[in-house]
Amino acid sequence: MEALWVAAAFALGLLANRLGLPPLVGYLGAGFGLHTLGFRETEFLAHAAEMGVLLLLFSVGLKLRLKDLLEARVLGVGGLSLLLFSLLALPLVGLFPLALALGFSSTVMVLKLLEDKRELTAYHGRLAIGILILQDLVAVGLLALYGAKAVSPWALLLLFFPLLRFLLAWLLEKSGHDELLVLFGLGLALLGGEGFRQLGLSPELGALFMGALLSGHAKGAEMAKALWSLKEAFLVAFFLEIGMKQGLADVEVGPLFGLLLLSLLKAPLFFLLFLLLGLRARTGFVAGVYLGNYSEFALIVGVALERAGLLPLGLATLALTVALSMVLSAPPARHSHSLYRRLEPLLLRLERRGPHPDQEPQGLDGATALIVGMGRTGGAVYRILEARGERPVGLDADPEKVERHRAKGRRVLYGDAEDPELWERLDLSGLKAVVLALPDLEAKLLAARWIKERGFGGLVAATSFHLEEDPALKAAGVDLLFHPLREAGERLAERVLEELAIMDGVSHGRS
Repeated sequence: MEALWVAAAFALGLLANRLGLPPLVGYLGAGFGLHTLGFRETEFLAHAAEMGVLLLLFSVGLKLRLKDLLEARVLGVGGLSLLLFSLLALPLVGLFPLALALGFSSTVMVLKLLEDKRELTAYHGRLAIGILILQDLVAVGLLALYGAKAVSPWALLLLFFPLLRFLLAWLLEKSGHDELLVLFGLGLALLGGEGFRQLGLSPELGALFMGALLSGHAKGAEMAKALWSLKEAFLVAFFLEIGMKQGLADVEVGPLFGLLLLSLLKAPLFFLLFLLLGLRARTGFVAGVYLGNYSEFALIVGVALERAGLLPLGLATLALTVALSMVLSAPPARHSHSLYRRLEPLLLRLERRGPHPDQEPQGLDGATALIVGMGRTGGAVYRILEARGERPVGLDADPEKVERHRAKGRRVLYGDAEDPELWERLDLSGLKAVVLALPDLEAKLLAARWIKERGFGGLVAATSFHLEEDPALKAAGVDLLFHPLREAGERLAERVLEELAIMDGVSHGRS
């Protein structure tokens, strides 16, 4: 039986992926298909589904950072969007907790898209992630409210749980980097869930709480990354279970189409709220397009409401609504930058005048070299050029990275290389070279084309991680290509030969 589930989920997940859709759309489809064929959920599938949800909440807890959540634009846009959208959805569903849950955007889908496009640390990516985490916390509150039993008096012991952080941090340090790290994370998620269940509290809240105890730890991000595949695998069981439990026979067509039409208002709502709080049109548009879908958390809250006997529509209708909203929002999200470029003349009219918190530079203050992307490679390029008498300036879309370089006395500016407005306004006069040290191929291609369109006559250099990327980069106008992985090996071989020559010289001198 398990082999059939896995095969069906893989086949339809692969099909969805090939169509440019989130694989979880395929997983829900596999569940509906198996239900139609007469298969039903089992106790094993239910346990696996619960583990997936607990791991998802544990991962959210690991990412909790008060600094990001307390940012005015995250709280403002995140809070207002939930309130306004839930008021729009309330007439359709008739229950405020469900209307609030429909205001959530898909954490799984948005993080996956941002990761694929290397935009997790871009300003619009950080805003989207902050809003997602805020929504996830509201979702956990709903789960705690509707999934809890009678609370045990022993729940007062939770007041002392923060003291466990020191013990857990010590164990995390000792867990290494391989399977022990995965086991430790899995154990904490399950322990938090079961512990809170025994206290009469929501197990989802317990998993989030255990993750939050390690939030900010140096190895927290490594643990989240190590658990990613395990979490994704168990979440497949959650989506399969929804489809296999409900099937498509009870889908209500009216609410389904009404909620799908309503989902189309999500992205414009986010866009207008971002503009209202003073962001540029491009930042608001791209972040809003990513967030324009329903969330898997709406399903999780829906399951809790159904168990409490409060769900006003069928769970199958809710599941299909969530899946189809992702189908509608995935293509615009994948092509958000090119879509913005087409709509830019119209969208710029809506932008508020005056300085913006995400304002990009227009001049480079006499720089002779521009390094776009200030990671390890870009930072090394900056140091070498500066040591050789050039006047480099760095550009990066990660505000924290910009601040770290500035603290070291380097001239680094905030700027998104995929923003056409940046290259239209940036004064490139006096530059001898532009170095594109970006990890994402699409970002390098766009930047190279826009630089050449500006008539830049200096050297354009770029990193290339795969030989098959070279023709596209050359066609975009790149003059010099550097292959970090291959050429690092060549440089290492040269250093080895140099060292051997020195050692041989010393040896011969002694003899």
